[in-house]
Amino acid sequence: MSHDATPQDTPEGRPASHGGGRKRGQGPRKRRRGLKITLGVLLVLLLAGGGTVYWLYSRLDGNIKGVDINKALGEDRPEKLPTSGQNLLVLGSDSRAGTENKELGGGGSVSGARSDTAMVVHIPEGRSKAVAISIPRDTLVTRPECTKADGTKVPSAERKMFNSVYSQVGPACVVKTVEKMSGVRIDHYLEINFAGFKGLVDAIGGVTVDVPQDIHDTSSGLDLAAGPQKLDGTQSLAYVRTRHGIGDGSDLGRIGLQQQFLFALLSEVKKQDLLGSPTSAYKIANSATKSLTTDEGLASLTSLTSFARSMNGVDPATMETIMLPVAYDRIDPNRVVAAQPQADTLWKAVRTDSAIPESAKKSPATGG
Repeated sequence: MSHDATPQDTPEGRPASHGGGRKRGQGPRKRRRGLKITLGVLLVLLLAGGGTVYWLYSRLDGNIKGVDINKALGEDRPEKLPTSGQNLLVLGSDSRAGTENKELGGGGSVSGARSDTAMVVHIPEGRSKAVAISIPRDTLVTRPECTKADGTKVPSAERKMFNSVYSQVGPACVVKTVEKMSGVRIDHYLEINFAGFKGLVDAIGGVTVDVPQDIHDTSSGLDLAAGPQKLDGTQSLAYVRTRHGIGDGSDLGRIGLQQQFLFALLSEVKKQDLLGSPTSAYKIANSATKSLTTDEGLASLTSLTSFARSMNGVDPATMETIMLPVAYDRIDPNRVVAAQPQADTLWKAVRTDSAIPESAKKSPATGG
């Protein structure tokens, strides 16, 4: 379905099966002591003392890049309802900016950037659980009128591929597109690029995933046998991006892998004794923050730490992953569109902070 080599709206491929409405098994709930990465970093700062504290803090704080989403979007946004919890738009960017990014993901001859992975993470009121909704990158959407970072206005356009919005207009327009298609107010924006993703996985010593089937992707060089496999950063990046190695070689088939990997990554971070290892905590935090872009509201170590503390009650084991229900486009079967009424029902549940009906998790586009 989508073409990793070009940002145009007409790459090759056919849609494949989606990740489904997979839900994590309910295990014994454990009292969390906060997000381990950020608390570990705070421990580093406390132990370091003197001028080193300032140096460590300044380095991590300076790593984070901010985008003023609120200024870019103005007042033309969905209403923030009093019981709508928190909504984060999380993007995995395949930016080729910088030498390290160019060398990853087969990007040596590719310019520009796209939102390779996109999830709306909804944290209901009370901060005790979360749901991650994946938006297929090949979904045809109406891109609203947006303003680029340089002040140039870009007119609204219909039937644009979702992942092209990032490359053509920028992250603020991605937020606006998601808000227009969902009616959900996005509170925060987080983006991590290729190098940051690889570095984070390597910093925690790799992530173990249960590979669902043999994967032989000649495009990326990924060659994995079915079963538990511990992946390093480069392998993990290939795993979440593989299209040719699973399903019918399109975008929908890999969404299940992305969702599975998210859980494995969170579980690995949770298992590590970061609070007892300040050096490891700093290494992971440095790797994560140096390739992180957020909205202005989170663009500092202090803000990220405060936000993490507010999420103390969220257990990754209770997170549910859903793919936005999509159907094959009638004009171009190599594209998908939001399936109705499922998509509207899903977004309404998010807006109102209510339970998502099972019927809203089923996607007509199953591929195969």
